[in-house]
Amino acid sequence: MDEREITGASRRPGRLRVGVVGAGRVGTVLAAALRQAGHEVVAASGVSDASVDRIETMLRGVPNVPPDEVVKAAELVLLTVPDDEIGPVAAGLAKLGVWRPGQLVIHTSGRHGISVLADAVGPGIVPLAIHPAMTFTGTSMDLARLVDAVFAVTAPPGMLPIAQALVVEMGGEPVCIEEWDRPLYHAALVHGANHVVTAVTQASAMLARIGIEEPGRVLGPLTHASVDGALRDAPGAVASLTGPVVRGDAGTVAAHLQALETQPEARFAYRAMARATADLALRGGRIGPAQYADLIATLGTEPPGRGE
Repeated sequence: MDEREITGASRRPGRLRVGVVGAGRVGTVLAAALRQAGHEVVAASGVSDASVDRIETMLRGVPNVPPDEVVKAAELVLLTVPDDEIGPVAAGLAKLGVWRPGQLVIHTSGRHGISVLADAVGPGIVPLAIHPAMTFTGTSMDLARLVDAVFAVTAPPGMLPIAQALVVEMGGEPVCIEEWDRPLYHAALVHGANHVVTAVTQASAMLARIGIEEPGRVLGPLTHASVDGALRDAPGAVASLTGPVVRGDAGTVAAHLQALETQPEARFAYRAMARATADLALRGGRIGPAQYADLIATLGTEPPGRGE
């Protein structure tokens, strides 16, 4: 496959007709970034009021048409639908016979590689998995945030340079992830970002329960310092550990568990993370075997969502 087959012979090299199937926060922003880079966004598909608004504001002048018409009009299709819908939507469009050999089809799932597209559509298309490791608001603010953002890229042999070039055009930094490593890559992002939000939410609820009206003011300095230190010292981050576990203070941990008896979900999460912290502290030499044993005995075990 040469560049003329991918881009079309009538336009200057590298410029593509782009379509968006699933005009959510990610798809519209990436399409707008590609348009800034000189590509032509020719069609988008969105049903909800929010999607319609995003097309009108982020992709001004681009027609909102059904998904099959998007695919017919585009050389590069951004298939930016939820993870579990990527395969079914691609396969449904395949049944309509709208995919064309040489078309670039990009999904932005962190979990999936390219097989989810290749299996659904079959031979002929060029499947690319390009996941931006950032959150999206679906507004023009995201365009500036794309600059220097890391994109996890997976592509068929020989097509990786195309995927990398598209990421660079959007302002990002491509990082190659193997097909089989995508689930672990995505699990790392979810655990390191989404679960932090869960922990902060639970901690905020604890503070609110004792009458603190602005929990964020209490947690903010500690949370920012902890996360910044962990990122600076990654992947080990042992030096960034603070708190009763790394001091071997089993009595304080026991008091925490008692205080959380009426909040079983937070208690279970605290127990799991305290045990993981103890493991990390032991491996890093921050506590000794005797302190570790006291902590583990204090933490014990209990099923999710139930107090002792």
